[in-house]
Amino acid sequence: MPEKKIVLYMHAGSGNHGCEAIVNSLCHMLREKPFLITNSEREDKRYSLAPAGGTALCDLAQERHFSQHKAAHVMYYGWRRLTGDAESFLRYRYRAVFDKPFCRRDGGRTAGKYPLAVSIGGDNYCYDMMVKDLMLANRAFHDRGVKTVLLGCSIEPELLLGKAGAAAQETDAAQETARRKMAEDMNLYDLIIARESITYDALKKVVPEEKLRLVPDPAFTLGTKELPLPEGFAAGNTVGMNVSPMIRDNETKAGITMAGYRALVEHIIRTTDMQIALIPHVVWDRNDDRKPLKELYDEFRTSKRVVLVGDASCEELKGYIARCRMFIGARTHATIAAYSSLVPTLVVGYSVKAKGIARDLFGNYENYVLPVQQLREKEDLIGAFEWLRDYEGEIRRDLQRVMPEYKERALQAGKEVERLWEG
Repeated sequence: MPEKKIVLYMHAGSGNHGCEAIVNSLCHMLREKPFLITNSEREDKRYSLAPAGGTALCDLAQERHFSQHKAAHVMYYGWRRLTGDAESFLRYRYRAVFDKPFCRRDGGRTAGKYPLAVSIGGDNYCYDMMVKDLMLANRAFHDRGVKTVLLGCSIEPELLLGKAGAAAQETDAAQETARRKMAEDMNLYDLIIARESITYDALKKVVPEEKLRLVPDPAFTLGTKELPLPEGFAAGNTVGMNVSPMIRDNETKAGITMAGYRALVEHIIRTTDMQIALIPHVVWDRNDDRKPLKELYDEFRTSKRVVLVGDASCEELKGYIARCRMFIGARTHATIAAYSSLVPTLVVGYSVKAKGIARDLFGNYENYVLPVQQLREKEDLIGAFEWLRDYEGEIRRDLQRVMPEYKERALQAGKEVERLWEG
């Protein structure tokens, strides 16, 4: 490892092409190749970050996995239970970095180094299962004299501020403790870059403004690679669709999401001459967009109006999305690919990130975001699509107007990271 190095961590792997897009975009902004701690080196080598026979955008270090180090995992689990040393397992997972001079106890400062660790997980703080690891990593790097950055984050305001109004009376001691710990963790970062204003406004109430920046998601600057279009994909007259198992997990009426998508596909086939392209953006076994998309494809394949796009890198998927006429997406970075390609987009969202990004682009998120929690009837998605269709031209003009400056602002993420790294 070079003496001066930026380390990127909390990368889940490029099988989530949103994660891939964040790292890819940031690497193109930085003058020096960073060091990436990854949950899946195999995935990163398969796609754009370190392709076989191509130019690697970053150096890779594989986290240690249970499947490969069963005995060590059991040992560290026992040690944690015995000693209460919660950080021990994280030190083990990140050994590829913590054993290097980068993470000496003095942080290398006496040798003129400026170590920097960048958490690139985006909205990881929105998932309960991730919060503890995020906090442990932030503390572990700081204990070794390493500055930390939280990049491109979206955080539900109530996690930072607690519940508002009548709901505040229901807040129990455990929730208040969690909120306090969250605020303490946020203040430990040397820099937080929020990707949308709802998160930024909430953070301002718990973190000094000098530590905060409002900068669009780095993936707005992602490059585009155009592969040949599959048969049935009509460039400029195709509605792109993305469905995520996660939105099904967040629906309040069982089965309503897929019922809505089925009704919408049927509606587009019946009332328009547009084709439909089903485009996956996450292809993990445990969370695979291709499964709900294949359900839709199988139901409508005989119509000859529906195309199932195969897996590809984040840049190649953006190439497909960029050639759509409109886009309806559940994955945040699939919709970012659409927005940044000037494609009118409806987000079927479940969290603050969709609302915040739409608000920053258009001034409000009403009609641009359909929260999955609000789906009640299968026709709800048809109504949202028809609004998008009615205002298609106006939305495209709005994107043409705001996107150049928005992308320019997104480049500030790399400048802020390098500014802190250079001291």
